[in-house]
Amino acid sequence: MTRTYSITGMTCNNCKASVEKALKSIDSVENISIDLEKSKAIIEMSNPVSVETLQNGLPSKYTILDDSEVNIFNSSTSEKDTPKSEFRQLFPLFIIFGYIIGASILLNNNPWSTTSFMLDFMGLFYIVFSFFKLLDLKGFPDSFRMYDPLAKRIPVYGWLYPFIELGLGLLFLMRMEITLALVITLVILGVTTFGVIRTLWSKKSIQCACLGTALKLPMTKATFIENSIMITMAVVMLLKSYN
Repeated sequence: MTRTYSITGMTCNNCKASVEKALKSIDSVENISIDLEKSKAIIEMSNPVSVETLQNGLPSKYTILDDSEVNIFNSSTSEKDTPKSEFRQLFPLFIIFGYIIGASILLNNNPWSTTSFMLDFMGLFYIVFSFFKLLDLKGFPDSFRMYDPLAKRIPVYGWLYPFIELGLGLLFLMRMEITLALVITLVILGVTTFGVIRTLWSKKSIQCACLGTALKLPMTKATFIENSIMITMAVVMLLKSYN
């Protein structure tokens, strides 16, 4: 018998492989086909297996639901099956950017200081984005190394990255070691942006880890733009410091 399931929590090919391995170890499960983009799994079984048994066989970060048991009158189901526009997919990112920009403006409104605005923006950017990454510290490195060249070569870098962001955010907000923080920003975001460009160029469909794995965001041009804004600010601030 063959049944279709929805599985949440998968953000990358490593997640897919982990789910496949876990489900294949369950008795009566003969074959599995997973569509990562749609978060769907088609499972062939020799005998019926309950959803509870499947769920118990998976790591806690994943949730499996039997599609046949979903209420057909639930409008949210049809919405999930409807492809979302790029704007709707990235809406959480736009909201967060709006809050960061708004807070930075309010902090420097009277008197206005462009330099302080950029420092506060960069500080809040790092603090907020590191928060979302730390919500799922176990899942973030796997998703991050899908496109970041350094994280792919040095796995521990993926684990340290959220803490690096947190540290940089505190340095900017506390106005400590600004030059060092700007140089580190150029290095880490330069490496990540290179990976983003390569991914976009190859037209691969993967999840963006900019907000961790808590929010499923696709890798799009918006990811490149957000990194470019930070890099541009870092360059401007460094040039100002030498004038």
